[in-house]
Amino acid sequence: MTLGQRIKNLLIGKSHNPRDSRIFHQLTLIAFFAWIGLGADGLSSSCYGPEQAFLALNGHNYLIIFVAIATAFTIFVICSSYSHIVELFPHGGGGYLVASKLLSPTVGMVSGCALLIDYVLTITISVASGADAIFSLLPAPWYAYKVTFALAAVLALVVLNMRGVKESILPLVPIFLAFLITHIFIIAYAFLQHIPNIPEVVASTKADMSSTISQVGIFGMIFMILRAYSMGAGTYTGLEAVSNGMPVLREPKVETAKRTMRYMAISLSFVVMGLMIAYLFYKVSPQSGKTLNAILFEQATSGWKGAYTFVLITLASEAMLLFVAAQTGFLGGPRVLANMAQDRWFPTKFSTLSDRLVTQNGVWIMGGLALVLMVVSQGSVRFLVVLYSINVFITFTLSQLGMVRHWWLHRAKVKGWYKKLSINGIGLVLTSFILLSMIIFKFNEGGWITLLITGALVAVAISVRRHYYNTAKILHRLNSLVITAESEVLPAGGVIQEPKPNPKAKTAILLVGGFNGMGLHTLFGVIRLFPGLFKNFIFVEVGILDAGNFKGVSEVEHLQEEVKSDTHRYVNFMKRQGYYAESVTALGVDVVDEVDKVAPGILERFPNAMFFGGQLIFPKDSFMLRVFHNHTVFALQKRLYRQGIPFVILPIRV
Repeated sequence: MTLGQRIKNLLIGKSHNPRDSRIFHQLTLIAFFAWIGLGADGLSSSCYGPEQAFLALNGHNYLIIFVAIATAFTIFVICSSYSHIVELFPHGGGGYLVASKLLSPTVGMVSGCALLIDYVLTITISVASGADAIFSLLPAPWYAYKVTFALAAVLALVVLNMRGVKESILPLVPIFLAFLITHIFIIAYAFLQHIPNIPEVVASTKADMSSTISQVGIFGMIFMILRAYSMGAGTYTGLEAVSNGMPVLREPKVETAKRTMRYMAISLSFVVMGLMIAYLFYKVSPQSGKTLNAILFEQATSGWKGAYTFVLITLASEAMLLFVAAQTGFLGGPRVLANMAQDRWFPTKFSTLSDRLVTQNGVWIMGGLALVLMVVSQGSVRFLVVLYSINVFITFTLSQLGMVRHWWLHRAKVKGWYKKLSINGIGLVLTSFILLSMIIFKFNEGGWITLLITGALVAVAISVRRHYYNTAKILHRLNSLVITAESEVLPAGGVIQEPKPNPKAKTAILLVGGFNGMGLHTLFGVIRLFPGLFKNFIFVEVGILDAGNFKGVSEVEHLQEEVKSDTHRYVNFMKRQGYYAESVTALGVDVVDEVDKVAPGILERFPNAMFFGGQLIFPKDSFMLRVFHNHTVFALQKRLYRQGIPFVILPIRV
């Protein structure tokens, strides 16, 4: 084992065996761990969502009760609507897939792009907020190192996620539980201590309503409540994460997803409502350099023995939970990117898996973009929060619209369709209102930057899709070879005579990727360039496990059967020509590694063998072509050359 492999195993971990049927059970999450990994983003929003809503009331503090009720109602509506989504899309029903399937692929692409930007912002703002909270507890001179610390934290999360989903969540469990226990305790303590004051709060609320109506009118009061409600919209970010993360959930996936969302809805609504009302109980007012939560905790624990220690632990758990919340971006972002890559909106390499069965390119791109944004913003939460939340409501709104359309079109076939339509319809109204409000209130403050970046990403996706479409049209011409090969007439009697292998004869080993024009072009090229030289033909195909097919044992078995079927078609074709032919198949995440494993066994039987592979050659080479199309044959040629094995690359000009 090389030094590089040892370092990789130490940091990232040893390779997983994708053919092990137990691997799905080992890598997937039960509802409790999914709640931590996918729900931390939503729960961490209680660190700033209630505060933003409270401050937006401009001193009319008792109106926060209506905002709290509306917020809890919205949380349950969104979670209920996403329960319907996971039922309809049990293998993954995030905003991208829902909008693509139920509205149109282009609308789905817009939803996916919005969600990708939101996930990058989730990582950045979560880490930046956590760094702010931690450095507020440290001596002032240390603050200069905050951005450096935040960058290191993002890199640490990248390494954790390269190890795998479960490995990235387990170290974060104590942080999540510390946050939950301390906050539930404070909220319960506040309510128990102020039960006698509830009539006073009710009276004060009525007085505040009367005062507000006399100042701005009833519609002005309603507008004020709605504005505060929409400004606290950061509370709802992360609720869509479960539908995006379905592939990482334990079977039965739908039940696990629903249970996870129930945990999320109950915990988030309790903490958010509890904090908002606790602000009233303790008459919390803003203080420079402190969050409202910090002020609340200090006042609630005033007079306690060990109050400072308790507050320190509580605030530290808030700070650390924000780092946990960044996990949502690393879990959801690569999954959305992989789904879009499968549909050719982005380069297909974003759907590939590492030997740890992780969408590593997606993890790298999400982490890399978060690092860039952290440097550009210098970790300014004030700047980042302006950019945040808009995009997730684009996805929310399009998902709800797609579901409403689906229930209406299939109302004759779906039992209880009106109930489902009502829930998604209410969700559509709420998310549309919040989206519109966010754009209006945040646009001039910098929200336009988010929309501009999202628009730019949409333009990139369209250009990538156009390139793949044009390439597919060119490659379609090669598929006429498939018709030619399949139309070969069987010998008299309809039976193919089995030629016997000649191990000492020249043998051509062809690397193929399906029974298609590209593979046949390579085969015919070998026959044309080396007429009569090769007596044996061996077809090698590696079934690539990626984010699209690595979803369960049945999908893996289906891929294996498909690969065997493809190579058998090559074998049968060559047997009809009178040649000996056989196939060798494998499954894995890397073609080079898998071929390297099977090559020695083939060469032991057929020592006079030569490997062949085809490579697309475009009229003009460019950096983008290298990104869009893999160059596996060059890497494989280099690997085999080192072992003294000949490998010939045949060009396929397009």
